[in-house]
Amino acid sequence: MSLPPLIASVVQFLRTGYPEGVPEQDYLPLFALLARKLTADEVAQVADELAAHGDPTSADAIRRAIADLINEPPLEADIARVSARLVAAGWPQPAPEHSDNHP
Repeated sequence: MSLPPLIASVVQFLRTGYPEGVPEQDYLPLFALLARKLTADEVAQVADELAAHGDPTSADAIRRAIADLINEPPLEADIARVSARLVAAGWPQPAPEHSDNHP
């Protein structure tokens, strides 16, 4: 089955940005960042594609990271580290987040 163009482009970017593969400690912040731009179904498709082409241990770790997003969000420091790596590889700079109290 072929991937939708958006999912295929995200997967290709991740493979380019992480040529040696995404390290396990980056799964949780990576999927948290992706969840800011993609729907839950799209994030799951990216995770499935990465898992399908990795070893079984990586596939299990990816699935755990997706499940952990619900119960244990990643540390902001981890999100910043992964975000910096992705931006350095050409990922669009994230827009600053605004609180409800400030326009």
